[in-house]
Amino acid sequence: MKNFFAEFKTFITRGNVVDMAVGVIVGSAFTAIVNGLSNNILKPVINWLLSLIFGKDSLSEIYTFLTRVEVDGVIDLTQSIYIDWGAFINAIINFFIVAFVLFTIVKLVNRFRDEQKKITDKLINGKLTRDDKKELRRRGIKLIDREAIAAYLVEKAQKEAEAKALQEAEAAEKARIEREQNPTVEDLLKEIRDLLKAKGE
Repeated sequence: MKNFFAEFKTFITRGNVVDMAVGVIVGSAFTAIVNGLSNNILKPVINWLLSLIFGKDSLSEIYTFLTRVEVDGVIDLTQSIYIDWGAFINAIINFFIVAFVLFTIVKLVNRFRDEQKKITDKLINGKLTRDDKKELRRRGIKLIDREAIAAYLVEKAQKEAEAKALQEAEAAEKARIEREQNPTVEDLLKEIRDLLKAKGE
């Protein structure tokens, strides 16, 4: 039973499932927006145009009857056989709205991705080495995460500066020790001068 719940938790927290859930929720909200745009803005305009062309008041009244059944002089749609042109036109309108909006969103997303790719390419080609990419992968940082890469580069620069300072300090200390062990002629002359000064005082 514990294994079942552990597997279920892994399944639920997996990135693809969360992305899919977000997609479904956003899709539902998007459908409501499309329906609102279609029903409240475009349909009234189309109904007005259709009333001028066909003499009908709205899309819901455009029918071609194959078998017409009238009850007390009123057409009974539940028993009649007809082609509902209004519903068909409405479906076409909704399709074009969804297609246009999706095209716009995809175009914007692609433009944003292209900009990100250009920036990332500049960053990668300019500053990131193969070892840097390996380290970023090891840390779980993606190449499109500019802020994380910038933080990594700052940290790397600090470490390099500290290593350089330490190396310079070690080199200076090594040079000092070497001078003490193997003094040059100049060092010996300076030492003699300092001894003579001390003696004269």
